[in-house]
Amino acid sequence: MSADMWGYLPTTGYTAGSSLIGYKVEATDGSIGKVDKHSDDVGASHLVVDTGVWIFGKHVLIPAGLVSGIDTAEERIYVDRTKEQIKNAPEFDKDKHAGDAGYRDELGGYYGGHRA
Repeated sequence: MSADMWGYLPTTGYTAGSSLIGYKVEATDGSIGKVDKHSDDVGASHLVVDTGVWIFGKHVLIPAGLVSGIDTAEERIYVDRTKEQIKNAPEFDKDKHAGDAGYRDELGGYYGGHRA
């Protein structure tokens, strides 16, 4: 999986250091939840999305490279995957994500194999 998966694309409108916590997250076919946490660390940028009751409170980690746009006025983030692809993603593991390249590779492999 390329490093591009783990960085915000310049076309998204993201400004480094901006807080995205609480923004609504929209898949290509509808809402999937809200941002619980996010990181803009170089080579490891991501969103942690709380899917709420939609899929029983699951948290998923979404690489920043899947963000297709950010609407700061509406506080919405658009991702380039379907609700089903997000629902079937590996569940966020708070103990692994910070420094575990293997975990990022697993997620990158999942999302990279599921093009929207």
